[in-house]
Amino acid sequence: MRILSGIQPSGNVHIGNYFGMMRPAVELQEKGETFLFIADYHALTTNPDPGLLRQRTFDLATDFIACGLDPAKTVFFRQSDIRQVTELTWILSCITPVGLLERCHSFKDKISHGISPNHGLFSYPVLMAADILLYGSNLVPVGKDQKQHIEVARDIAIKFNNIYGEILTIPEPLIKEDVAVIPGTDGQKMSKSYGNTIEIFGNTKDIDKKIMGIVTDSKTLEEPKSPETCPVFAIYRLFANQNQIDAMREKYLAGGFGYGHAKKELVAIFNEYFKPFREKRNELSRDRAYIESVLETGAGKASETAKKTMKKVREAVGL
Repeated sequence: MRILSGIQPSGNVHIGNYFGMMRPAVELQEKGETFLFIADYHALTTNPDPGLLRQRTFDLATDFIACGLDPAKTVFFRQSDIRQVTELTWILSCITPVGLLERCHSFKDKISHGISPNHGLFSYPVLMAADILLYGSNLVPVGKDQKQHIEVARDIAIKFNNIYGEILTIPEPLIKEDVAVIPGTDGQKMSKSYGNTIEIFGNTKDIDKKIMGIVTDSKTLEEPKSPETCPVFAIYRLFANQNQIDAMREKYLAGGFGYGHAKKELVAIFNEYFKPFREKRNELSRDRAYIESVLETGAGKASETAKKTMKKVREAVGL
């Protein structure tokens, strides 16, 4: 079984990235052959500053290793180091119906939040399909919001195989429903695009301030509160064990427990959880040569697989 996942270097990693994608990817490296890439081509859809993009790519690689990724168990690489992915994207684009892309809600959602539309943003699912299909991926861990893109990748692969023969592996999504959608500080889905994230690394005082600023309803200290509709509780339960979750739920329902109290408990458990990751990251960030060597080694391994796939694809389409 080959597992593949990728993440954009679009800014500081946050707990939505960690629980939705990073931790599952780290866990899966024990269960199968794992490919993990930093999606710097995808990041170009928002036209980032070149220097900033390079720094964010380095930072993300460092973050992943600090959070438990083992380069000996995972093929870890930069998307742009594998040039075959752009070739496959073009070939797949030539069989992808425009209507299939027009139905993708991610494009519409990003435009509605003020992101400037461009062709790359519109055809993002085709590049994502190429990312997945190039390596013969069987399983793709994704957040619930990316499920449609996996379905698009499957549709494209099935159509390609129907035309040219059974060449591309049909992928399956892996979604952890309990953390599929993580609320941000404003109650919406946590996303860098919305500016509502809680970062893992960085200035702890700033992070604590963000947690204390999570939007809640206006119920008074004395009133009982609903844990199931509260974003503070939803985030707290990501870090807590079952006994801690049950105790927090009782406090909510009993009344006399304010949202400020809940946020302070969240701050404490948040910092305790990420403390060892922060310490490891501080060490890794001082060794840029090591991070680069990890990515280069991973690119070499990924390239071997990519070349085999593209040999079959080029022959099939007549190139």
